[in-house]
Amino acid sequence: MKKCYVFLTTGFEEIEAVATIDILRRADLNVVTVSVEDSIDVQGSHNVTVMADTKFADNNYSDAEILVLPGGTLRLSEFEYLTELLKKHNSEGKKIAAICAAPAILGKLGILEGKTATCYPSFEKYLTGAQVVDKRVVKSENVITGMGPGCTKQFALEIVLTLLGQEKTDEVAEALIA
Repeated sequence: MKKCYVFLTTGFEEIEAVATIDILRRADLNVVTVSVEDSIDVQGSHNVTVMADTKFADNNYSDAEILVLPGGTLRLSEFEYLTELLKKHNSEGKKIAAICAAPAILGKLGILEGKTATCYPSFEKYLTGAQVVDKRVVKSENVITGMGPGCTKQFALEIVLTLLGQEKTDEVAEALIA
């Protein structure tokens, strides 16, 4: 079964990570949380510590259906092994999702070139090569971007829609009273 990898680093936005993980798991997707830090325990931007399922080196990612980047910080861009994985994944046309500040990481890597994208207000200048739009969630080719914490439910449901279709998305949304 293909996997959805959600990457966590110190300062991640808790709502964006935990709510996305929750919604994807409600859709019966195989979600793996990955710490890019030395520890499996990762502290978010509001001092909530989450224990990831694995550390980065514990996976080979060939089974990745989508790579998901919560925002809250640009720290994920500091890990070359992650940025190389993102570039490789994109070059193969595989799916990537990023919300809040995280689309800026994709912009820096050239992944948004020629695509439409959104991000947290004031980070637009980092979306190099993208057509930036003022929308809560945007899907463009293989990339899904979200604006910020308040858009997390819509962001996660867009991932479900992309991976599993409308029927499953409607089922999950109904259970959430979305």
